[in-house]
Amino acid sequence: MKLAAIGRIIPSWKNALLTLLAAVLLILAFPDFELWWTAWFALVPLMWAVDREKASVARSFVVGWNFGTVFFFGTCWWLTFAPITYAGFPPVLAYFLMLCVSVAVGIFPAVFSAVLAILLRRYGSRAFLAAPFVWVFTEFLRYWVTGNNWNAIGYSQFSDPSVTIYASMGGVLAASFAVVFYNLVSRGLILRIVALVTSLKRRRVRQRDESPHDRPMFSLINDDPDEDRNALILGGLLIFGILMMWLTPRYPLDGGTASNVVAVQPNVPMSGLDYEKLGQLRKHQTDLAEAELKSIEEVRRTFSTAVPAGQPRPTVVILPESPMDFMYEGDRNFQSFINDFARRNNVSVLFNSAEPDKTNGKYFNSAVMVGPAGSEVAEYDKIYLLPFGEAVPPILEGILPGFVGNFSYGRKYDLMPVGDAKAGVMICFESHFGQLSRRYAQDGADVLIEMTNDGYLGPTPVLRQHLANAVFRAVETNRPVLRVTNVGVTAYITERGEVVDPAPTYTEATRVWSVSKSDGSQT
Repeated sequence: MKLAAIGRIIPSWKNALLTLLAAVLLILAFPDFELWWTAWFALVPLMWAVDREKASVARSFVVGWNFGTVFFFGTCWWLTFAPITYAGFPPVLAYFLMLCVSVAVGIFPAVFSAVLAILLRRYGSRAFLAAPFVWVFTEFLRYWVTGNNWNAIGYSQFSDPSVTIYASMGGVLAASFAVVFYNLVSRGLILRIVALVTSLKRRRVRQRDESPHDRPMFSLINDDPDEDRNALILGGLLIFGILMMWLTPRYPLDGGTASNVVAVQPNVPMSGLDYEKLGQLRKHQTDLAEAELKSIEEVRRTFSTAVPAGQPRPTVVILPESPMDFMYEGDRNFQSFINDFARRNNVSVLFNSAEPDKTNGKYFNSAVMVGPAGSEVAEYDKIYLLPFGEAVPPILEGILPGFVGNFSYGRKYDLMPVGDAKAGVMICFESHFGQLSRRYAQDGADVLIEMTNDGYLGPTPVLRQHLANAVFRAVETNRPVLRVTNVGVTAYITERGEVVDPAPTYTEATRVWSVSKSDGSQT
């Protein structure tokens, strides 16, 4: 009896293969493959499978569940790297746990498939026009329930400006909407091709069986009037979308006084560090920065007629998040070291530090800026902490431990001075949250700075998947993002989402960028 009940919710093997094909095509659109264009038709096999199983909402749900499980496992398997490498987890156990997580998150595409099946039963093929709305609803639902929306389908397009531009109108979910819409266009084109091939076959048969006077005129019109109506609507919407893309305003910087930023990618190893090694690496980071500062000074002197001597640009040196665990307030030796470096070179220094929360005895995961005078001028305490990695969700605090630390949640959206401009700081995982960068832009930020360390996840697709988040934050806010990382990808991201001057991953590198004040425009 139970086997019969289970059999009633299992899709046919053909539809199971269609969902597998859809998942593989979408996996190929994300890093490290980055065949972004496959996302434009990746959902077509899934929608076909749902259409074929629409008589059963349960089977349609399972179709989407299979798709979601394979997709999330195929794009997020790198989560197993840290427990296998640093915690000694058996690989089989780590991948099994990853599969469990994928099964849980796969429920959201399953909801998409179930809702689409219901609409197809009620409205026929016209219901496919609702697919972009339903998909975006389930992505928003995933964000609301789980607290993140990693690898939303829109993120696959981070290297395609024709899609990322939609983020300036509605965030990454607007890009997701566009991608699913393109899938509808692809579906329509495929149906037309199939209809053409079928018509040609019928034509050959009729030519063989009928006299010339009896042959009907060849037509590409589909027998389903709903499909023809869909094609007209989709064509009109596609033209509208293209026009909107070109008409979307793009706000330039105001060209005010520029400041120099020296970004340091130190490639600090994730293990095997003792106190002596940490001191050497700390000194090496500032040596890398000083080498760039000397180069800037030489250039300034060479072109002293353009930039008068005695009027150097303000300069900020940015060190990334890393496993070095700086503690500015609690480590007097480090405090003296970094203050002296800032005074000696007449620069500001921005770095990651564990700073005490005097209200509860915990620490904040902070970004601290020391000014040219050798004293702290600004501090931002991380607001969006990594669940279970940096903090236990309040509802579970005291029941479950934090795996890495148990930091306090920051409470203020403090901005950092960068010359006459202002910067909002995103620490690691925070670049995933559009509401944080949006708040910074609303509060007057001219530029966004991301300080991150993905080294604990190894040379895996996470490096560029995380980069994709930063690209969308730039486009959403019309603010450049200065991405400074420990192992990569360090890069300057323009307000249009262009990744400029990226440093090679897992190498020491420095970059010098120029930052100006924005005109304050909002997207």
